[in-house]
Amino acid sequence: MMFERNSDGMIPATLIPGDGIGPEITQCVVAVLAKLDAPFDWDVQQGGLAGVAAGGDPLPEATLNSIRRTKLALKGPLTTPVGGGFRSVNVRLREEFHLYANLRPAHSLVPGGRFENIDLILVRENLEGLYVAFEHYIAVGDDPHAVAISTGMNTRDGAKRIIRFAFEHALKLGRKKVTLVHKANVLKALTGVFLETGREMAKEYEGRIECDDRIIDACAMQLVLNPWQFDVIVTTNLFGDILSDLIAGLVGGLGAAPGANIGEKAAIFEAVHGSAPDIAGKGLANPTALLLAAGLMLDHVGEVAIATKLRHIIDMVLTTDGVRTRDLGGTASTQEFTTALLARI
Repeated sequence: MMFERNSDGMIPATLIPGDGIGPEITQCVVAVLAKLDAPFDWDVQQGGLAGVAAGGDPLPEATLNSIRRTKLALKGPLTTPVGGGFRSVNVRLREEFHLYANLRPAHSLVPGGRFENIDLILVRENLEGLYVAFEHYIAVGDDPHAVAISTGMNTRDGAKRIIRFAFEHALKLGRKKVTLVHKANVLKALTGVFLETGREMAKEYEGRIECDDRIIDACAMQLVLNPWQFDVIVTTNLFGDILSDLIAGLVGGLGAAPGANIGEKAAIFEAVHGSAPDIAGKGLANPTALLLAAGLMLDHVGEVAIATKLRHIIDMVLTTDGVRTRDLGGTASTQEFTTALLARI
């Protein structure tokens, strides 16, 4: 593994509280992890609007240097300022640390929803596709933006890397099937190389992992009609961005959606929802997504027993105790939810 422990057995990790509700939910997560004796030695850094306020950049050099040192980060939601020429903080982090794999699990947390017993994992390629944003305008007459052109790029090496990650992750977790999602019927080159590579690689896993494939639009429809037919989904960058939010909707929304961005030299774990400035400071925020992201982080560093216990107490508080924030149909404040979690440990 990439991380290293201190002489006292602690694991250095960067903590980025983020913007809006970020500091509130981060406070909850840090308290819960501390009571679970999770071995993280936090280096607190700023990003997003807090980074701009502190040093004029939503991704300060001090934050980047911290992640370079720890190779491990947990971050709350970051806001990229509108205007000012700033690129997406999340995209910059992925590119800076070559975080090629975006892992987005979706598990049912609260019974009685529209869908029950959802247990899906989406693996999204994080560095290629249309997200490379090779874009420009062509002027026609007096309209400088008359024509907009964007070029996508997928490589065979990139496809091999993310598809192998998906198969190996499926094996590690005892999963049964990997589904390749593409649009090779129309984007025959851009996503055809992904499908072709995936089908070839699937032969290495025959007898261990089943493999099938879906066209993106059909997959979206089938996820709504019968999500239980899927197990692990692996797809390209833009399609993964869309489908990851769709599967979050199957389990109650982004408040229950953790994410992991994993590369060969670093890993960053996050709540994938936004900073929700409209409810910041009101005690309404749901820390569940960031808690679950911390669980993925614990898995990553080999602290599987603590990660399992964390997920168990979240389940007990939500289902047995019935303590839920408003977005999950309850009345609990952020602090009340935190107190219930701490009482369960």
